[in-house]
Amino acid sequence: MFPIKDDNPQLQTPYVTYAIIGLNLLAWFALQGLGSHPVLGQSVCQFGLIPADLLNDFTYDTSQWPCPPDQGVGWTGFISSMFMHGGWMHLLGNLWFLWVFGDNVEDAMGHKRFALFYLLCGLAAAATQVVADTHSVIPMVGASGAIGGVMGAYIILYPRVKVHMLLVMVVFITTIRVPAVLMLGYWAFVQFTGGVSSLGATGGGVAFWAHIGGFIAGAILVFAFKDQQLLSRHPFYGWREPRH
Repeated sequence: MFPIKDDNPQLQTPYVTYAIIGLNLLAWFALQGLGSHPVLGQSVCQFGLIPADLLNDFTYDTSQWPCPPDQGVGWTGFISSMFMHGGWMHLLGNLWFLWVFGDNVEDAMGHKRFALFYLLCGLAAAATQVVADTHSVIPMVGASGAIGGVMGAYIILYPRVKVHMLLVMVVFITTIRVPAVLMLGYWAFVQFTGGVSSLGATGGGVAFWAHIGGFIAGAILVFAFKDQQLLSRHPFYGWREPRH
């Protein structure tokens, strides 16, 4: 299942959401060569977050590392990794989720608060992944941890809103509408089960614990960042019946 859109009205122009999407696209173009080789691999090693390198953990033979030790950007990788991606589908999938859910979370916070909220969720996501696998030599990249925070905030703010999902069953394709609490709750459950199954695994893959960390951070931080005055005029806020 894949979200197409939601039934949540947009109350203000989501400038920060647009800016974040633009920065990710700019990084993909200017720093990652639109996914071309060898630029893509070099950018992932240079700007990604590598837990073992960050913590000077040289448990593994450094000659076998996918990236040269000490090539990365160190602690600033917590920020730079949020704007790097591993491929076209990785990039477009992340930005689509941000496009669907980011505008309404920005509606609830205002532009400045949402910008800070997004960065904090990204930092929490990266930190969670580092703690979950301190020995990892695989560079972590992607906006999905921060976007997980956006989704965590969305499920708290707008649980009843219907989300249109694309459902593909072999050759049968249709759309369904489900409450955000079910769609995002299912997404969080998948990330958790994936994270548990990945414990102790080596090699690359999905940074499930970053998704989980971002989601939980967003669900908690939203209480500090939401603007009650903005939400008072939103017809779909909370569990109450929508106002028309």
